[in-house]
Amino acid sequence: MSHEVDLFWSFRSPYSYLGMERYKAMQRDWDLTINVRPVYPIAIRTPEFFSDVNPLWPRYLMRDVFRVAEHIGVPFTWPDPDPVVMDMETRTIPKEQPHIHRLTYLGIEAASRGRGMEFIDAFSRMIWGDGVKGWDKGDHLKDATARAGLDLADMEAAIKGNEDAYEAAIKTNEDALEAAGHWGVPTLVFRNEPFFGQDRIDMCLWRMKQAGMKARS
Repeated sequence: MSHEVDLFWSFRSPYSYLGMERYKAMQRDWDLTINVRPVYPIAIRTPEFFSDVNPLWPRYLMRDVFRVAEHIGVPFTWPDPDPVVMDMETRTIPKEQPHIHRLTYLGIEAASRGRGMEFIDAFSRMIWGDGVKGWDKGDHLKDATARAGLDLADMEAAIKGNEDAYEAAIKTNEDALEAAGHWGVPTLVFRNEPFFGQDRIDMCLWRMKQAGMKARS
């Protein structure tokens, strides 16, 4: 019997990118389908998070993500531009956000076309791994979308004029994440049990094996 797991994902989450190769390996090696469910990053869902959090946390985060990347052997850089516009000195989030809504809509559309994993892989590798500067300009996003087997112009045509439906889909994903018992990303949810963080992938695999998941032949 094939198994399914939901992957709640943000286009601004470095840890989402850092787990990507292992998510791909899960789906490649096991009789498993990963359902990509994009959500807005915490900076958009809870704008006061960064201004309220202990000031040591952002510094620890920056140290940790580069350390994790080195440990697992993947390239890593902070994206330019950042998918979320943020004043790093004041840790405030402007209401005007030129990137994150577009990206999350595209993630929803890619998932609806059965190419969610391919899209988040191609995009996250471009901004976090390859460190493409100015990824929002020129053909960078178009090319990454093509590597996922999709057409950017066709996807954006489907989205245009239907933004409310995409907002509703994102809200549905965010509500499902909270209903499963968490709020952060990346989170795998298997049978309503959440496994938060790229450091809980092996534990989620263990649980799915308990449920009878088999390796692909």
